[in-house]
Amino acid sequence: MDISRDIDSLSNFKRNTAKFLEQMKETREPIVLTINGKAELVVQDAQAYQALLDRIYYLETVKAIEQGLQDVKDGKTVVLDEFIAKMRNKHGIHG
Repeated sequence: MDISRDIDSLSNFKRNTAKFLEQMKETREPIVLTINGKAELVVQDAQAYQALLDRIYYLETVKAIEQGLQDVKDGKTVVLDEFIAKMRNKHGIHG
């Protein structure tokens, strides 16, 4: 993010929306909009936003896998047959 380019006022954004949209598509960077000099909003190109969501999903998946592997190392797992038996008992499932 380039502070001199990517932070601007909401009123300027309203007056020059087309320019800002072109900038976001070109740079793939969001724009921080200020109201009364205080950062209030972040505007981002839809494709860049989707890419951000995809990265978050990927990182959350990696984190969950790492946690699962750590649980195995720490002995916090049960054998599938034990789990099934426990669930059948708990929920009164026979057969």
